[in-house]
Amino acid sequence: MASITKTLRALAEPNRLRILLLLKEEELSVAELQEILTMGQSSISTHLSQLKQAGLVEDRRTGKNNLYRLSPANGNCTIAELLEAARRETTEATADQAAMRHIVKKRQDRMRAFFDSMAGRLGKDYVPGKSWKSTAEAFLHLLPPMTIADLGSGDGSFALFLAQSAVKVLAVDSSEKMLDVARDRALHAAAHNVEFRLGEMEELPVDDASVDVVFFSQSLHHAAHPERALREAARILRPAGRVVVLDLAKHRFEEARDLYADEWLGFSEAELETMLAAAGFSHIRTSIVDKDPDAPQFQTLLAVAQKG
Repeated sequence: MASITKTLRALAEPNRLRILLLLKEEELSVAELQEILTMGQSSISTHLSQLKQAGLVEDRRTGKNNLYRLSPANGNCTIAELLEAARRETTEATADQAAMRHIVKKRQDRMRAFFDSMAGRLGKDYVPGKSWKSTAEAFLHLLPPMTIADLGSGDGSFALFLAQSAVKVLAVDSSEKMLDVARDRALHAAAHNVEFRLGEMEELPVDDASVDVVFFSQSLHHAAHPERALREAARILRPAGRVVVLDLAKHRFEEARDLYADEWLGFSEAELETMLAAAGFSHIRTSIVDKDPDAPQFQTLLAVAQKG
């Protein structure tokens, strides 16, 4: 009974009714309510406080402002009917709604102006929440379930990423210590569909025609004989299976041999295409997909091909 009395008392004041009618349609700040209702800030704040105490409105923080709205708990039929009746009887309701639409349009115009100012710069400047990782995550879940081989898997980072949508991932690396790290990471991630195998890319411990996709993620330039590694990839792929190579484009940074144990200073598109064709792949596509901004400005080469 006390809550009903409190509700009726809150609804009995005309200006509080006007506020409720506005908040029923749109979330609004105190400043926006001031502009719509041409009332002082203290008066509006007092009304909002009383409406909150009655459980009729709630607020949420956004930036420097609080936005107020009709409490979802009071979207019931009784309150809705009372507000509709009040709207018909409140002479200012129509003008208030028109003023509110104007305020909302101003808010949208401010957002539009921001994006107008960013035209041509998006992707160059930092955008919160936008990353290649999030984009890759989205596309990963569009792939059909497959068995994937990650050759030269290192610490397992890429294998664990692929495992999110794969039926099975075979992670092959020549370093037992790297595989230990990768197994530990898989254990903590509860990734039960990753199998780690010790072996060389040129002589894979994987059965013939047993995987759908083979990935070389920045690993082919570590192979002593990359053409053999590609032939092995073709061997373990099922008919029409695909190979994906992400590697360094050919460069002249000789220090990479000592710094990163690189056997090869990347590959040109023509070199990689020739090796893929010799290994039995067709429908070969290559492209440069990224370039480091800092010296020595390594470029990333992508190649995709199909077995047969």
